[in-house]
Amino acid sequence: MCAASPHSLSSCRLGNGKGGGSRPEGRRDMSDIVPPEVRPKPAVPAKPPNVGAPSPSSPFPPQGLGVGGGGISAPPPSAIPVPIGSHGPSHGGNHSVGHGIGHSVSHAGSHTAPHSGGHGHGGSHSSSGGSTLLGYIGIDTIIEQMRKKTMKTGFDFNIMVVGHSGLGKSTLVNTLFKSQVSRRSAGWARDEKIPKTVEIKAVSHVIEEGGVKMKLTVVDTPGFGDQINNDNCWEPISKYINEQYEKFLKEEVNITRKKRIPDTRVHCCLYFISPTGHSLRQLDTEFMKRLSHSVNIIPVIAKADTLTIEERQEFKQRVRKELEMSGIEFYPQKEFDDDMEDKSDNDKIREAMPFAVVGSDKEYQVNGKRVLGRKTAWGIVEVENPNHCEFAQLRDFLIRSHLQDLKEVTHNIHYETYRAKRLNENGGLHPISSAETQESNL
Repeated sequence: MCAASPHSLSSCRLGNGKGGGSRPEGRRDMSDIVPPEVRPKPAVPAKPPNVGAPSPSSPFPPQGLGVGGGGISAPPPSAIPVPIGSHGPSHGGNHSVGHGIGHSVSHAGSHTAPHSGGHGHGGSHSSSGGSTLLGYIGIDTIIEQMRKKTMKTGFDFNIMVVGHSGLGKSTLVNTLFKSQVSRRSAGWARDEKIPKTVEIKAVSHVIEEGGVKMKLTVVDTPGFGDQINNDNCWEPISKYINEQYEKFLKEEVNITRKKRIPDTRVHCCLYFISPTGHSLRQLDTEFMKRLSHSVNIIPVIAKADTLTIEERQEFKQRVRKELEMSGIEFYPQKEFDDDMEDKSDNDKIREAMPFAVVGSDKEYQVNGKRVLGRKTAWGIVEVENPNHCEFAQLRDFLIRSHLQDLKEVTHNIHYETYRAKRLNENGGLHPISSAETQESNL
């Protein structure tokens, strides 16, 4: 038995039977109870603890450091395994540690984690810092709750298409969502003339699939790049994007806010590159450079069926190199990768971009199946066939894997950047009345 004196303190051991400390018969060491994977390392005190008189009320004889019977102060909580399934607070003053260990032995695994007041913390915490549940709680049902909520309310998704006329922007959007959602499908005449300036045309539709409703808004930009002088032709587009941020910001700072603020912010901008096979035009570079910090830009090579497989690969590599040399960041940006899994997935996408796509809203019979495609004199180009084009990759990336992330990046990055800039410029926006809000929505 180790004497409780400062001179003999260095020779004491924690209940290992060495240095004068022996383990009473019928008692087990903490190593017999706590599994090796959750067993903490014993804490070594920087200074010798104070020595006091032994407690007569201790239910167990002293056994070295941390035992109440020896009158030695309890080690810090980090040196004691946190219990699983405690029976409640342990009573007593100086013997709180010994009492906690006593519970761990007699109840075969249910022990307390006492502190300076002698009370143990009950719960399901393990000594390794994690949490071990003793039964089913139901926190995993939050996913189902969120799904039901989304199915009831639906969600918004706003996509902008930019490129000069004749690249199949409207057709590709119709192909993506397998419905007539583009501006031209909503009432476009063949004799419609190309506008002399860039216009902004937005058309909204409600699409429902599997009980989930999505309000889709397609923003078209007729007239972009179609003029002899295309200087600053991106300014109306940049103005429209910022106006949607401003509209959302005014709704946020309003005194009486709506339960659900209408979201007209552009979540994605598909930029159509002409399949020249040579290089990017200066207009392409300038547009993406000026708007890449305001909106998620996804470059695509339009009408890829006009290029051979070799020409397509060479053109894709040349475009990626030019974008990198110009310092243009397209979505998904590297700095927005959350973890290594996201980085691995997004690296594969970045290596495949820009996607070389073909759009078509017409069906043809191929090997007994109805497929979307473009019929030529030498065969049918199947839109969703990965051997023919990369439309399927674009669709999966845009809708099936990154749609929610596009919305989050728009809100957390692009909108927050605009919001911080506006608040810094004006020293804060003043709340606006409901009449002004209604007028801005018109």
